[in-house]
Amino acid sequence: MKWDGFRALVSVDAGQVVLRSRSGTKMGPSFPEVVAGAVQLPDATALDGELVVWDAAGRLAFERLQNRLQRRGAGAARAADEWPAHIRRVRSAAAVRYGHHLWPYRRRRAALESVFTARRLSAPWALCPSTTEADVVREWLTWASVGMEGVVFKRLNDA
Repeated sequence: MKWDGFRALVSVDAGQVVLRSRSGTKMGPSFPEVVAGAVQLPDATALDGELVVWDAAGRLAFERLQNRLQRRGAGAARAADEWPAHIRRVRSAAAVRYGHHLWPYRRRRAALESVFTARRLSAPWALCPSTTEADVVREWLTWASVGMEGVVFKRLNDA
């Protein structure tokens, strides 16, 4: 699924957590709950996902996400309590340690699922569902009302 949010990369290396936008802008100070949630991740890990904020009705709130970018310090902490951000998985190239990004999609997805299961990852991390069933994809495409923008297709055996 493709969610209405900001593409983000979270990396953990030797205990140092960096949250960046796709263009390389550091976003950690604006999203302290995501940085704090990185303690759940194994060292030498990078997760590539969509940073999203949900509203009270269960829809994605892009305007609240945008507003969070301007906050730092105590203001960012208050915003994190009121409108916490989550990382929804977009691509399975996520566990890019030890050359995993060169693996075929099927193997990367299995490795990512393994990390989620073994580490029992919880908020702010969420593994985006994946399917090869056309009926399921058609159902997902009806979810525009909650902020789902479309679907991402990957060949199972391509890197």
